[in-house]
Amino acid sequence: MNGVDAGRPTTSEYDPYYQSFIDLVPDRPILEVLEEQRHELMGFLGSLDKATADYRYAPEKWSVKEVLGHVVDTERIFGARALCFARGEQKPLPPFEQDDYVRSAGFDHRALSSLTREFEAVRLSTESLFDGFDEEQWNRGGVANEVHMSVRAVAYIVVGHTAHHMAVIRERYLGGQ
Repeated sequence: MNGVDAGRPTTSEYDPYYQSFIDLVPDRPILEVLEEQRHELMGFLGSLDKATADYRYAPEKWSVKEVLGHVVDTERIFGARALCFARGEQKPLPPFEQDDYVRSAGFDHRALSSLTREFEAVRLSTESLFDGFDEEQWNRGGVANEVHMSVRAVAYIVVGHTAHHMAVIRERYLGGQ
């Protein structure tokens, strides 16, 4: 990767809601962490079978495929936010309702392999996006969902959000494997 090391965001660069996600990100260059997480997740997803992919640990909870689809949707949205902020967008960006997105997406009608390829494509796009930012762009910010955040914070939120959901799958869907 050729990009600038963004450094870890300060608490003034994001809403406290995102602290638990940011805390999951290791203290290494974020571009390296994005790439490593992609490789790790691709191996993990490749080890899951159809029964596991369709599993819900409770009737009202998302299936593994829906969790993965949610991760992909969220990464796309946060990537778009980072792009807008880095390019100097001054208008507030809208929120998204994750449950509505998952409910209308039809993730359970897709093969896990299809969702896995989509994750990889989206993550590669995210890595390329962040790799192209210079120091000034990493430091820019904007408002989304009525909350101010920096481009740097968005990168950490993307990684932490993915790490959070993969931990949930391991703990609640796979019994801690």
